[in-house]
Amino acid sequence: MIEYESLAKSNAAYLDELEAAAGRVIRGGWYVLGEEVKSFEDEFAAYVGARHCVGVANGLDALILSIEALALPPGSDILVASNTYIATILAILRAGHRPVLVEPALETFNMDPRRLAAALTGRTRAICVTHLFGKCCRMDEIGAFAEAHGLRLIEDCAQAHGARLGERMAGTFGDAGCFSFYPTKNLGAIGDAGAVVTDDDTLADHLRHLRNYGSKQKYVNRYVGVNSRLDEIQAAMLRVKLRHLTEMTAHKRRLAEVYFAGLPDWLSLPRRRDDEFDVFHIFAVRYPDRDALRAWLLEQGVRTEIHYPIPPHRQAAMVGILGGDWPVADELHATELSLPISCGHRAEDLGRVCEILQKYVV
Repeated sequence: MIEYESLAKSNAAYLDELEAAAGRVIRGGWYVLGEEVKSFEDEFAAYVGARHCVGVANGLDALILSIEALALPPGSDILVASNTYIATILAILRAGHRPVLVEPALETFNMDPRRLAAALTGRTRAICVTHLFGKCCRMDEIGAFAEAHGLRLIEDCAQAHGARLGERMAGTFGDAGCFSFYPTKNLGAIGDAGAVVTDDDTLADHLRHLRNYGSKQKYVNRYVGVNSRLDEIQAAMLRVKLRHLTEMTAHKRRLAEVYFAGLPDWLSLPRRRDDEFDVFHIFAVRYPDRDALRAWLLEQGVRTEIHYPIPPHRQAAMVGILGGDWPVADELHATELSLPISCGHRAEDLGRVCEILQKYVV
């Protein structure tokens, strides 16, 4: 069986380093907002190319706190992709604002800049983009639109660690870049973890207050904050993984080349452009009868996933919140299939997937 992913296999190469890092934290006796968090924040900011990194408990909190820290007028409209993972929409709602959906481009899964103008309302104050599957949105066009209309810009980078558009990394185009380090991410912790990167000194200071009960000085609370602190042990785990992220990205890009060379032409493959450096968190293909193909692959010994089976506007939680028709999102959610591609896979594994798919009778 070719598994979709095995975290144990993906982490096996770093096991000695991870265990040593955990032991260092335990023996050190400081477990919350200590030197491991500070060091990771400095190292990840340098990796991304941002002035500040603020560690938080998870990717959802990174989004919520970033939107809160922007201090938009209550009930502002925030433009967001209609096919994003629901966390992006939940963050907008939790921060007290209204998500306004914008359809993606079929060939990229990412927000279509050509559709932004039609989505503007009198209350639009921000855009929250999601760099889905490891490909940067067209931040050149989206950023220009945001600047022209005086909109704040938040980046959901949960799947885009190290992804670039031109020479700039995901997370450095907007006011805030929000990262999840959930274990399955390209840069994954051994549990929940998240961070926000920004070049805005004031925003970073606000975020450091918000993550710790609204306080940076013990028992002095400047804001109405929350408890959302990056854990010392998770920061230590992430420091280990960050040292290997470039090689992990290179490995996944080599695996993607196996797919591009060997998959049948009846599958819709990810778009590639010279100025887009994809990190292939997910290798998403499309096929009209996706469910039948997925079942057949499982019979042949290949596990796959769907990202995601239900679009946000069709979730029960969004009844009365997200209305309207979103046919592009519906089509993507009905036809997307995620093929195995992880640090635990070898080129031979993906070559076998290609051989199996070449035998499928269309």
